[in-house]
Amino acid sequence: MEELRRLFRSAADHAADYRRSLPDRPVGVPVDQDAVAQAFSGPLPSAPSAPERVLADLIAAAGPGLVASAGPRYFGFVVGGALPAATAADMLAAGWDQFATNAVTSPAAIAAEAAAGAWLKELLGIPPAASAGFVTGCQAANTVGLAAARHQVLTDVGWDVERRGLAGAPPIRVVAGEERHATIDRSLRLLGLGADVVEPVAAGPDGAIDLGSLREVLRAGSPGPTIVCLQSGNVNTGACDRLREACDLVHRHGGWVHVDGAFGLWAGASPATRHLVDGVELADSWACDGHKWLNLPYDSAFAFCARPEAHAAAMSYAAAYLVGSGGSPAGADLTAESSRRARGFAVWAGLRELGRDGVAALVDRCCALARRFAEGLTSAGFEVANEVVLNQVLAGFGDDARTDRVVAAVQADGTCWAGGTTWRGRRLMRISVSNATTTEADVDRSVAAIVRLANQCR
Repeated sequence: MEELRRLFRSAADHAADYRRSLPDRPVGVPVDQDAVAQAFSGPLPSAPSAPERVLADLIAAAGPGLVASAGPRYFGFVVGGALPAATAADMLAAGWDQFATNAVTSPAAIAAEAAAGAWLKELLGIPPAASAGFVTGCQAANTVGLAAARHQVLTDVGWDVERRGLAGAPPIRVVAGEERHATIDRSLRLLGLGADVVEPVAAGPDGAIDLGSLREVLRAGSPGPTIVCLQSGNVNTGACDRLREACDLVHRHGGWVHVDGAFGLWAGASPATRHLVDGVELADSWACDGHKWLNLPYDSAFAFCARPEAHAAAMSYAAAYLVGSGGSPAGADLTAESSRRARGFAVWAGLRELGRDGVAALVDRCCALARRFAEGLTSAGFEVANEVVLNQVLAGFGDDARTDRVVAAVQADGTCWAGGTTWRGRRLMRISVSNATTTEADVDRSVAAIVRLANQCR
């Protein structure tokens, strides 16, 4: 037992030292991928290895290939760093090694999900009676939400899709904005509907869905089972669809509304940004990430459904060897996983660490820092291509080729990290401010580096 204690302490000490280094660490610099791969490769040893030796070898092999994405100057892909309490809780989850299928296999894991789910719904403005499935990411959350939608719209016309499948089923209309996230299309593929089923709706100047176009698309199609995918937080601009008007319109056509709110749903947690998701409670299902703006460890996202019975019907299964808890659907009943890790502990701990006011402050601070980013780049003579309504900034540096050179130079420099994107036919730098530890000094330092490198890339 003492050897196990030393091993775990060694891992925790190394993790803490790494996290402590992040404010001063180069964020992302080019590495020799072949060398990193080589450090992990080689033949599988025939004999067992001491755990301490394995841990030391892992640390040595991984070190050169680690990206400081948990640090305060990583502005790529809308990711945050994991909060201290949430990280520690995730370590405990690994140590406790719970089988979080239901309240029989781990009463604590399911209780943590239930409590954290209630807090999440309160923060996001989702009805308290909605179900909450704890999944790996927004890809999984979108898939679960659309599976529940598929179940319900076909049930409404007398078709049992879980038993009979889609062959011969009434056709389902799927309506979505032309600037939807690509995970929507992949979810449709996974659910057997296919990406070609989408009837695209034009976007307005900010990337949010155009309500007039939505109205026309709904009118133009044949009546029948209909799913409409809305978005809170355009992946490029941060713009949010007008949920109240859109939900009302869709429901008048008898459709189901699914909201992809990977990061934008967190606007509902702050009084300053809540207007951006006005009407969120009117939707039928919602997808949201925890490892983005809430700054939880990876493998944390949420699938909510206003009709828990549809959620469970789409996702749950029974087998003779399974022992059910006999209560409301929970755990594996609401996800596509049976052998689930206890991800609810980290969610519960992160929310307890921040509290309601802390979550609102996190949202407000990231939005303010994004505006500071935009102001700094504009003052230096560069273009900001979007209205900064949340935590997303799109910056242009002239023609596409120069913008790509600036993005590459920034990534190689290591002061900060931002990615490139294509929006409205133009190449732009995409800056996402999502980390709880980012400060004004981090933004100013990053702006200075971007301006310096952009001037070198004429």
